[in-house]
Amino acid sequence: SCPGGIMEVVLLQGLLLLLPFAALLLYRYSAAFHYFCKVAFFNCWIVAAATLLSPFVAFRGRSVENMKLLRAAIQPLKHLYGIKMQVWGSEHLNIKEPYVIVCNHQASLDLMGMVEVIPDRCVPIAKKELMYMGTVGWACWLSGIIFIDRRKRGDAIDVISQTAQTIRRENLRVLIFPEGTRNQNKSMLPFKRGAFHLAVQAQVPIFPIVISPYWDFFSSKDKKFTSGTCTIRVLPKIETQGLSPKDVPELTDTVRKAMVDVFSEMAASRRGDQHAEHPLLPRC
Repeated sequence: SCPGGIMEVVLLQGLLLLLPFAALLLYRYSAAFHYFCKVAFFNCWIVAAATLLSPFVAFRGRSVENMKLLRAAIQPLKHLYGIKMQVWGSEHLNIKEPYVIVCNHQASLDLMGMVEVIPDRCVPIAKKELMYMGTVGWACWLSGIIFIDRRKRGDAIDVISQTAQTIRRENLRVLIFPEGTRNQNKSMLPFKRGAFHLAVQAQVPIFPIVISPYWDFFSSKDKKFTSGTCTIRVLPKIETQGLSPKDVPELTDTVRKAMVDVFSEMAASRRGDQHAEHPLLPRC
């Protein structure tokens, strides 16, 4: 029985030695495995950063100033993933008054674009479920992120009203994804009106931000995650002074159309770049 036991141990050790080698081969030659590894690392980085930062930000208590630490923790990810960030129009955000930012929402990668462009004293509005995600939720709450229960319309309206008062009183900027959920389609989903009600109630301007499509380097559907370039465009502000709740539907449509036009332009430019690199590809 002893030689048999030794043989089993040797086989087990051999398998354990082969596992890292097999993982390396899969990482190199399997796009799906490569994708899952990168996504897992992204999520682990966020959890680790939140866990390490929470004790430090807890000393200050819940404060928008803690967002600076969260931004600093997320910014190295673009270098690790080889994603080049290009930001156009960031000078539009250099005003001292409060405002609302609306941005298209494609994937978790939007976090990298968000920290690249959001100004000081800016907090996102996030779904309430995020608050219950352990140290991530705790770090978000401590950073002043505003949580909203999308399933309870009455609660959501209350949060919008309270936030409208808060952003004027504390000179805050608020970032909202008006599509309400992630979307990797070729256009944007219909916009929910909460962000626009907020801007009108607070009588503050809206800054639309458009993040270019990730198609050429990231796709959860195709399990693709490579290096690439992400372009972020900050559009000129849209005033809400003098507007009332009855103007919100038209305001929502106007902002969405402006953002969709820019997104389509970015998509066409990206396809043009790909054809320039591969002149033999047929044009659509």
